[in-house]
Amino acid sequence: MPSHEIEDRYHYQVIRRAIAEIDRAEGTLTLDALASRLGMSGAHFQRVFTAWVGVSPKRYQQYLTLGHAKALLAARFSTQAAADGAGLSGSGRLHDLFVRWEAMTPGTYAQRGAGLTIRHGWFDTPFGPALGMATERGLCGLAFANDTDPDATLADMTRRWPAAVYVADQSGPAPHIAAAFGGAGDGAGRARLHLIGAPFQIKVWEALLTVPSGHVTSYGTLAQAVGAPRAARAVGSAVGANPLGFVIPCHRCLRGDGGLGGYHWGLTTKRAMLGWEAARLDAHP
Repeated sequence: MPSHEIEDRYHYQVIRRAIAEIDRAEGTLTLDALASRLGMSGAHFQRVFTAWVGVSPKRYQQYLTLGHAKALLAARFSTQAAADGAGLSGSGRLHDLFVRWEAMTPGTYAQRGAGLTIRHGWFDTPFGPALGMATERGLCGLAFANDTDPDATLADMTRRWPAAVYVADQSGPAPHIAAAFGGAGDGAGRARLHLIGAPFQIKVWEALLTVPSGHVTSYGTLAQAVGAPRAARAVGSAVGANPLGFVIPCHRCLRGDGGLGGYHWGLTTKRAMLGWEAARLDAHP
């Protein structure tokens, strides 16, 4: 395993432990107190945080608090009109990456993946181990396995398209994963996506792609954006069924009251993603 991947995995595990300690604390923890709970020196803890997110542990701790979601809604709430104007080149995660996508026709989707060959493999990401899946048209699945074992994660994803042929082969998803997390990627930095879902789901996922990194939206606003203002619950179901974690940013969708809502791959992962993006936006406005 390359050294940078080992470092990514180590750094994220420190972040996960830090989130757990912050959740258990009754108030804000000092740098030394938080580092002590993790069995680390303050200086080492500071270096790990800086390497992972680029801001101080004290500042990042603010991003991890539950109140940060409400602050995001107040200060960085994205109406779809504004998001449409921003396009897909927001600062932070995407940098100057342009994500291209192709959706299946309803008839093809009804075949439950029949005729598709989906190659899959495991990758280290800033948010822990992730299962990447791709057809010849692009990345179709990205699932995080922080709260489940790898076999359960693979089973969860393959149940979505039961008639497809699955091949363990990292080469299919690898270039798209690299592009999604800032590497060279396909087409000089482009990650191609192959959206495999029902028509309404794909409509919701496309709307999510317009929410810039470091910003958030709500289920109600998303429902307005897809022309179904009274279907917030159906929109929530489509958001929860998103097979492309982080790349289709369902983690940026919050409840109208500022609550985090749910997340298929765990609320700890959702909070880490929101904090990571917000910190990068603040560090490089």
